[in-house]
Amino acid sequence: MSRTTTELDQGKASAGTIRLPNGQVLNVKSNISIEADEIPVIDVSGIYSENIEDRKAVAEKVREASHRIGFFYAINHGIDPKLADGAFEQAKRFFAMPIEKKMEVDTALVPGEFVGYHAMQQYSGNDRKHKDLSEAFNIAYDAKYDPEAITDEPSTSIFLPENDLPGFKDGLYAYHTRILQFARKMTRIFALALHLPEDFFADYIKQPEAGMRILHYPQQEHSVDDQNGIGAHTDFECFTMVTQDSSDGLEVLSKSGYWIKAKPIPDSFVINIADCFMRQTNDFFVSTVHRVINKSGQERYSIPFFYGFDRKKVLEPVPTCVSEDNPMKYPLMTSGEYYKWRASKAKDGEL
Repeated sequence: MSRTTTELDQGKASAGTIRLPNGQVLNVKSNISIEADEIPVIDVSGIYSENIEDRKAVAEKVREASHRIGFFYAINHGIDPKLADGAFEQAKRFFAMPIEKKMEVDTALVPGEFVGYHAMQQYSGNDRKHKDLSEAFNIAYDAKYDPEAITDEPSTSIFLPENDLPGFKDGLYAYHTRILQFARKMTRIFALALHLPEDFFADYIKQPEAGMRILHYPQQEHSVDDQNGIGAHTDFECFTMVTQDSSDGLEVLSKSGYWIKAKPIPDSFVINIADCFMRQTNDFFVSTVHRVINKSGQERYSIPFFYGFDRKKVLEPVPTCVSEDNPMKYPLMTSGEYYKWRASKAKDGEL
C-alpha cells in the first residue's frame, strides 16, 4: 500500500525538490497543479477478447503509458458501477461514525500490517505546516471472498462488530472481489506489455497482495504549501487502481516537474505503476510520484486497490528488462520483505 517517504524542500512557494529514499531527486517547478493531456485514456475492453491480437493491442498501449508516465485511465473495464456506488456508501457510513468508535479498529492494533483505521491528520511526509487532511480505512486480501483462493489462511483485516455497522464488511468485499478479478486479468496484460508470455506472472498471483482502502478528504482551507490531502508519494506494490468520486484532487508529477490534474472520468479506474513493478522491470515501468489536494469545495472520497504479488515470491528481474548492458539495479528480496519494510515505515508516520 501507500507511500514512499519524501522530503519537500521549499526554496520558494512555487518550487521545491522531492527526494525519494532510493536517492532519486525530482524537481518541482510549481506547487500549483495544471491541466494537461499527459495521462492516456485506454479502452481496456479488449482484454476480454478471445483474440490474442486484441489483448496485445491493449497491452501495447499499457506498455507505452507505464513506461512514459506510469499512469493511465482504464475505461470499459466491465465492472458494474453500482458496486463502486455501494462501496462509496459504505465509506460514508464508516467515516460518519464518532472518532471513538473508529479508533476501536485503529491500525496500531495490527503492527506491521496496513489494515484498520488511519485517523485524520496523522501523517505528513512533506514537512508541511499541517498534517495530511484525510482519514482512511484499509482491508486486506481475504481468501473467503476470492473465487480463486488456494488458501484458507485468515485475513489480517480488522472490523467493528457487525451490529455496529451492519453490512459494512460484505459491502466492501463485494467491490474488492470484482476488482481482484479484474486485477488478475490486467496482470496478464502487463505480461504482454513486457513482451512476455501472457501467463508469466501466474504463480505470483495465486495468493496476491490485494489491499483496498476507503479514503475521506474534507475540503482543504489551508494553502497547498501548508497542507496536502495526502502528500507526495509513490505506492509500493505492483500497481494501484483508484476509483474516484466526482471531485477533483488526484495530481501526478510529470517528468517536466509539473503537477498534472488526474481529473475524474466517470466509471473509470486510474491505474498507476507502483514500486515493486518498477523494481522488477529495472525501471522500465515507472512508479510516479502523486498526491491529493482537495480544493473541490466538497467532501472527497476515493477507493484505491493496491495489487501486488504473493509475499513469498522473490521479486526477480523481468527477463526482457535486463541484459549485460542493462544489469539489474535492485537487490533481490521477496514481495513480503519489501511490503513489511514499507508498511512499517508508513505506520511510523514517515510520510
